[in-house]
This record gives sequence, C-alpha cells and structure tokens, in this order.
Amino acid sequence: MPRKVAFSGKKKKQQLLEKKHKKGAFDETGRRRPVAFVRNPEDEDEDGEQSMVQKINEQPKVRGGAGKPNRYALQFYRETEAELKKRKELARKELVPAPETALEINLDDYFDPGLDFPKRPPWNFNMSREELDSREQRYFTEYVVELERRFNMKHMSYFELNLETWRQLWRVLELSDIVLVIVDIRYAALMFPPSLHQFVTETLKKDMILVLNKIDLAPAPLVVAWTHYFLEKYPGLQVLQFTSFPSYNLRGKTQDKAGANIRRRKGRLRMAAEGAQKLLEACKNVTDGEVDLTSWQNKISEEMNLEDDSDDEKVEIEDTVTVKKSDTSYELHEKFKGGMLTIGCVGQPNVGKSSLMNA
Repeated sequence: MPRKVAFSGKKKKQQLLEKKHKKGAFDETGRRRPVAFVRNPEDEDEDGEQSMVQKINEQPKVRGGAGKPNRYALQFYRETEAELKKRKELARKELVPAPETALEINLDDYFDPGLDFPKRPPWNFNMSREELDSREQRYFTEYVVELERRFNMKHMSYFELNLETWRQLWRVLELSDIVLVIVDIRYAALMFPPSLHQFVTETLKKDMILVLNKIDLAPAPLVVAWTHYFLEKYPGLQVLQFTSFPSYNLRGKTQDKAGANIRRRKGRLRMAAEGAQKLLEACKNVTDGEVDLTSWQNKISEEMNLEDDSDDEKVEIEDTVTVKKSDTSYELHEKFKGGMLTIGCVGQPNVGKSSLMNA
C-alpha cells in the first residue's frame, strides 16, 4: 500500500479557494459576487471553510444551549486574498502628507443621495410573526443585492449584514418620541447620516436632537463651527454640546453593609450635569408641557449644586438590569405613552452613548 503524502497548508489553502469558486462566492477574477441570501448568525460554515461573511467576536455555539450568543454579532464582508494583498502593498508605500486644501471635502459627495439605509417593510396586524420575519428577511436580501448592483462595494465602508442589528435600529426609531443622535465632535459630519435625519423627521414625523459629544477633545472654534454648520444645513434640528464624566475618574471598589457597590470619584461632575441640563431644556421644548419632567430636573439640580468632589464622596452603583432577550418586532408608536417621554439613542460605537445616559 503506497505511503500517504503529507498535505501541506499551502495546498489546503488552494483547495479551499477552489471550493469557493465552485460554490460561486467569487468570480474568476477573484472579485466577490453579490450575495443571493443573508446568512443566519447561528449557521455554521461547512467543512470549516471560511464564508464570505466575517463575524466579529463570534462566540462558540454550545451544544444543547437554548440561547443564541451570536444573534447580534456584527457581520461584514470578508476581503479576498487579492484585496488583502493589495492593501498590504499600499501600506508599504511612503506616506505623503496631503495639503490643507485636500482636507476640505463636500459632504454631499460623501453621502450619495441614493445611498440609503434599510427600513422595516410594510406590515399589517393580520400577519403572523413568521410571515413578518420572512418578509423582513426577503426585503433585506433584496436590499443588499440592489446595493451591490448600484455601487462598488470596494468604495463603500463596512456595511452591517446582520438583519438583527437593523431590527434593533428599527425598533428604537419606532418606539421613540425623540431620537437622540450622538456623534464624536472630531468626526461630526461623517457620523450624522442625512438619510437618517430625513427618515425620522419627514417619514416618522418625530423630533431629532444632535449631541456633539467629547467637546473637551476639540478646540472651541471647531465646536462653534460644527454647531453653526448643522443648524444651517438642517433647519429645525436641535444641536447640543456635551462632554461626559469619564469612567476612569471613578476609582476603587468596596461594598457597604447593604451590599451596594461603592466607587469614589476623582474630579468634577458639574460639566456633565450642565450638558444634561441642556438636553432637558431641548426635551421640554419638544414635549411642551405634555410630560412631567420634574424628577429629571431635580436630579440635575442636585448634581449641579454639589461642591467640589472630595475623596470621601461616594457614588452608589445600583443593581444592573440584564435583558436576556430583546424584542425587535414592530410596535405601534403612541406619543408620550403613559405620560412618559421615550428617548432613543443612536450612534456609532464609542461616541459616548452610555456616558451621556449616565450623566
């Protein structure tokens, strides 16, 4: 019996590449073909082969487990070997500083008018949950295919391919009385999509507030310039400035007799409280007395009247609430339901959404 020949890693890699071509994920030039379906986050790749979709922070699937740890895993297109090789070659080239004139761009060129975001398809109360889910899956698949047909995906930024992520956005927009868009002042215009503003204000007929966060990291003239820019470009949009109280200004961790976590402050909270006061005033303008915001006002006033923090001052951190399964299905919006104001926060990762809500 002939002796088996060792199968090298190079040959295995070539074999997987040939399988991809056979399955139609890439054409003969190595370019990605448009997707014909949207993968389920729980689906596993066949034969250990890497799929055309890259999942970020994917968790191992537990056999027999009832949960779905990868339901909200971020999913993006995986770059081909040719694309990765080209990027590496570009990275080795000399960096040539661009002139100041090249730093000025027209945002109308950056946000193509035809480049929209997916929205929940029409539905009615006679549809079952399964019918609605099927319609949303079909709509999103057609949306991605049409997007690839009209635009060169190589010239686009990362695009979320997990439908569950978009369902979260849909539900936030549907339930909110006010949509709060939070951006980093250093990348303000790039983090504020005009299509989102148009959909919220014109289609949903809801109010939107823009928060320019982390203003302590930008020169004052730049903050003023961006504020005037948004006010002029988007009439009716309320623009606020904010700087959060950084989490690293809390130090230590102990427990009192009641079991509550205690952490000590370093620094001031006054600036964060002033930002929260501005947000409250903007919400008062929207509600126009239809919602009682007294408790919110009292909390802010208490923070603003605090003297300089000392080492003896303590912050009590109450029990955290864990949502085991979030509902992303459609819910009919009722403005100021139950006499309460519902604010939805939207923003890119690390822009300070949590810091703003905790201020």
